[in-house]
Amino acid sequence: MLPAILLQHTVTIEPFQGNGANGPVYGAPVVVPCFRDDKRRLVRGANGSQVVSESTVYCQPGTVAPPESRIDLGTRVATVITSADRDGGTLPVPSHVEVNCT
Repeated sequence: MLPAILLQHTVTIEPFQGNGANGPVYGAPVVVPCFRDDKRRLVRGANGSQVVSESTVYCQPGTVAPPESRIDLGTRVATVITSADRDGGTLPVPSHVEVNCT
């Protein structure tokens, strides 16, 4: 778990559920406390292509943000490129979910 002192931001995540007859279908919006890092990075998308990530959001374990989800960063609405569970295991580091977004 991330220490509460690091959770100084909040984002709203609408999890991508698939494509419907009228386009993408999203789940109910969920407000998530997090740490937001606005830094441009090159990451690999779900299909293996290289994509530029403008922001990375670090959330508590259990946060659901599959690729193509919408994420309201407060200043703009972005799309999730990738998300990964980072398990600290027995190491003295916090477990968290890392979400890279456009």
